[in-house]
Amino acid sequence: MILDWWLSPELQLRRPGAYYPEWRLDRLLKRKAEEGVRIYIQVYKEVSIGNEDIASMPLATAVSFPPRASPLTPRAQVTASMSLGSKHTKHALEDLHENIAVMRHPDHSGGELVYYFSHHEKLCVVDNKMAAMGGLDACFGRWDTRDHPLADVHPTEFQKALFPGQDYNNSRIMDFQNVEKYASNELCIQEATRMPWHDTSLTIVGPVVVDLVQHFCERWNFVKDLKYKHDHRMEYLSLPDPWHDVHSEQEAAKKEKQALFRAEHPHLSEWKDRGRRMTHPYHWPPSEEPRAQEPVACGSCRVQVVRSAADWSHGCLTENSIQQAYIELIREANHCIYIENQFSDPAVVTTTKEGGPIKNLIGAALVERVLSAAKDRRKFKIYVLIPEVPAFPGDIQASSGLKAIMEAQYRSINRGGNSIFDKIREAGHDPNEYISFWNLRSYDRINAPQGAIKKMEAASGVSFHEAQVALARLYVGEPGGDSADEDEVVYIEKPHDQTTAGDATNQKKKTAEDSVKLPRTIGDAQEIIDKFTQAAVRDDSDIPDNICQNAMESGQSSADAPWAGTEEEERNCIVTELLYIHSKLMIVDDRRVIVGSANLNDRSQNGHHDSEIAVIIEDTEMVESTMNGRKYMASKVATSWRRSLMREHLGLSIPQGPIGRNNQPTNWMRAAPVLAEYDYGSPDDLLVADPLTQDFTRLWNETAHTNRVIFDRIFRTVPNDTVRNWKSYQEFIGRNAGVKVGHVMNNDMSLAEIKRELAKIKGHVVDMPINFLIDEKWLTEGDFLSVNPITLALYI
Repeated sequence: MILDWWLSPELQLRRPGAYYPEWRLDRLLKRKAEEGVRIYIQVYKEVSIGNEDIASMPLATAVSFPPRASPLTPRAQVTASMSLGSKHTKHALEDLHENIAVMRHPDHSGGELVYYFSHHEKLCVVDNKMAAMGGLDACFGRWDTRDHPLADVHPTEFQKALFPGQDYNNSRIMDFQNVEKYASNELCIQEATRMPWHDTSLTIVGPVVVDLVQHFCERWNFVKDLKYKHDHRMEYLSLPDPWHDVHSEQEAAKKEKQALFRAEHPHLSEWKDRGRRMTHPYHWPPSEEPRAQEPVACGSCRVQVVRSAADWSHGCLTENSIQQAYIELIREANHCIYIENQFSDPAVVTTTKEGGPIKNLIGAALVERVLSAAKDRRKFKIYVLIPEVPAFPGDIQASSGLKAIMEAQYRSINRGGNSIFDKIREAGHDPNEYISFWNLRSYDRINAPQGAIKKMEAASGVSFHEAQVALARLYVGEPGGDSADEDEVVYIEKPHDQTTAGDATNQKKKTAEDSVKLPRTIGDAQEIIDKFTQAAVRDDSDIPDNICQNAMESGQSSADAPWAGTEEEERNCIVTELLYIHSKLMIVDDRRVIVGSANLNDRSQNGHHDSEIAVIIEDTEMVESTMNGRKYMASKVATSWRRSLMREHLGLSIPQGPIGRNNQPTNWMRAAPVLAEYDYGSPDDLLVADPLTQDFTRLWNETAHTNRVIFDRIFRTVPNDTVRNWKSYQEFIGRNAGVKVGHVMNNDMSLAEIKRELAKIKGHVVDMPINFLIDEKWLTEGDFLSVNPITLALYI
């Protein structure tokens, strides 16, 4: 059972894909379907309309919008332009085997007319026994390691590519395009960075999985009734029974229970009569008989499912238990709150005045908790990590959508009169003593010295793009079956003179594409790759394809990283990009966790907008720790998760490259009940064990500040705290004219100096520039001005 906002059938699960072609998602699902496994998938059906379609809408819908106002929300606008390809997902998977059924919902015509909101859950349940859920979609652009590479060029070892075709993407430069053409790529990997991705999810076994199955079955049957009532492939699903209920109940007992079932769930009896019956391995009755299922591991965690659901999304009364859980956890916090959230949709944690546009009360709960700690003079810290900029293409000043999202975010944090900082200051306290906001950023070097590559092309008679398309054949597979036709043409972007004024934009200049026919077979493709790579002018095994790992504990320094080309070529290949935070996670007091698909905004939290799923975890297995220097018992799951994340952000983790050709997955890659290992008591662990000590605070703050200063100096990144209004914004980015997005902007620094400065970067955490555009009145005074007030509620 799979629920997803976006699912890419061609997603490579284990990488490099050339080493593990069998672990592509569609091929894995096909194998399981052929083994007799029934596979049920429901994906969000994206909106695909624009302003010109308003006139054709029913009157009741059209009159809700003023002239020229788009009826699309930010997420809807993104899904329309980036083409999630849900139609491709449905047909590509259903064509593999009759045991695979894929629903798309909601519809955007007829009786539903759901234009604004989406199904946003990310959930996979296997055999009603184990589940994976969280913030990570099974789609292009998400797979990453904690090194977060920005580049994927391997001139002499093409098979090491980690991000084939569409998976090499940067949404700040360009949205996904034509995702059904999954082997093509409209970003030039020789000069454009990918956007690295940071996310959090988990796997679960235990009785709580039955609740997740219930959520799936309710959604499935609801959509079945709405649009697939006469489609026999989409069968009704009964809620799962304990094994003995299916196999050993007597007729009299069944009738007696049915009356009770009707009282417990309005559709339970009906679904039992009409739907496919399934078992689950929990709630066993006392018995001496051998079980049909293997024993289920017993864990130490108490887990509760919460969700956002409503009539349009789930056929139920509005439920906003995710928001209620966040508020309760915040109010009950005693020491420390750690938050990672995408925050991009947009107006996240905020207080609100009576009648204001923002309705969720999570920001108010944060303010309330801070003021309570200040009143009691107790040490209390809140760490909030969010992306620098929403992952939409376009210049910040030119894009109304970007401005609307950033306006709501900044008004949530520190301006406008009703922000978190404003409310704390109003009560006479310094907000910086209690709550802080942070971003993540990465750097790398693209291993694409043009001189060496041109020599290889001349010597081999094979262009770099032909070799790149040959690699795509390894990714696509042999013609026929689940792969592309042998006459498929792959489009690859050529290097060009794309320049910018320092801010990402989708207005590209002098763009050109190579259209290259796929080699007929994998054998032909391998021959082309070998011909190109063997033409290398020198053995480059000593040249690292990436240097991003040096921000971690690699034992190497970017200052000393060797290079096969000229100094000018190396300078042109040093790049940076924001590290996009997509997590939806909060850890409280190192004891409780809430994690799932919900952003901290009205869309996710209010219940009747986007549909969401999350779990609250309380681990009863405790470990000895400290809090503010005093002995403290922390829960194992919560404290190890927070420590692991903070160590990654501080560069206190070893690099996590892809597994090699013959390497086996580690315990960190395996699903529950396999336990992930954590090195309690190690020197690096002790640095992050207590989030309230002065030593930790100093380490975190100084690392983030040093990293930010270096990135700003070399790359002149935007947003920037020195840019306080639109005039200074234009002046700031104007000095970067003529330089490609994400490349070195400071012409006064030598290559050696640049590499020495990069070597000082530790991890990825950076200060958030919370004073960006703070002198602009539209960000600080009056009503929200970025978009029409009628459509504002749809943005937040």
